[in-house]
Amino acid sequence: MAASSRFSAPFSLCVLLLLLLAPPISASFLFDGGKSKSSAAAVDMEWRPATATWYGDAEGDGSTVTRASTDTAGGACGYGSLVDVVPMKARVGSVSPVLFKDGEGCGACYKVKCLDHDICSRRAVTVIVTDECPGGLCAFGRTHFDLSGAAFSRMAVAGAGGHLRDRGQLSVVYRRTACKYGGKNIAFRVNEGSTNFWLSLLVEFEDGQGDIGSMQIKQANSVEWLDMKHVWGATWCLVRGPLVGPFSVRLTTLSAQKALTARDVIPRNWKPTATYTSRLNFEAAL
Repeated sequence: MAASSRFSAPFSLCVLLLLLLAPPISASFLFDGGKSKSSAAAVDMEWRPATATWYGDAEGDGSTVTRASTDTAGGACGYGSLVDVVPMKARVGSVSPVLFKDGEGCGACYKVKCLDHDICSRRAVTVIVTDECPGGLCAFGRTHFDLSGAAFSRMAVAGAGGHLRDRGQLSVVYRRTACKYGGKNIAFRVNEGSTNFWLSLLVEFEDGQGDIGSMQIKQANSVEWLDMKHVWGATWCLVRGPLVGPFSVRLTTLSAQKALTARDVIPRNWKPTATYTSRLNFEAAL
């Protein structure tokens, strides 16, 4: 059974990744429940220098403009219409490749603040990585944030948002912060075109570190965890089959390798474009 020609591009990309990427590290180091490996590297919490600009409407949430960096509405991470609504609304951020990390940085949260106290508030704005800016100020290894107009304006003292936007480009400092999605649990969107032989999932609403470093699924009545491959943005895929649900999904964060298992989260009668929500999430801390 083969995917239709309509989906030949993502299918081919997934197959190519399976052929070219080296086998991932064994899953034997993983643990359930969001616990951390004792040897995991700590998430960098230091304030570091960067630059920031803004795009879209002056007080907009950033999603009103189609980003040049992607053919997908909502940004290069693939979150689609989620960027239009709370909790992502007005908190979206397009980042340079050093933070985007070929899509593995999708979902990570950062605090960003400017330092000119004549116009800048002491309060930092929290942004979620939803997109990549590939050129200009984002090129040559620079660390840059291209923020929604609303997020950029929130760095100003009361009433000075317009004056801050008029500056266009700012020197800022940033640091990682825990993602907090206000009671939402991790969800898995089955991407359009998925079949029993090509399963593609997008991960949403990861509290804590927000980023995903590896992803596995387990079929019904099986003890074998199958390694999925990172395709682009927050999307992972598996070419193998026939695959039989329900599926359990195991996630491991990129930064500190915290792991979590959502058991039987995707039902036997799953459908493409449907979203299936788990009953758990990572601890909302770094």
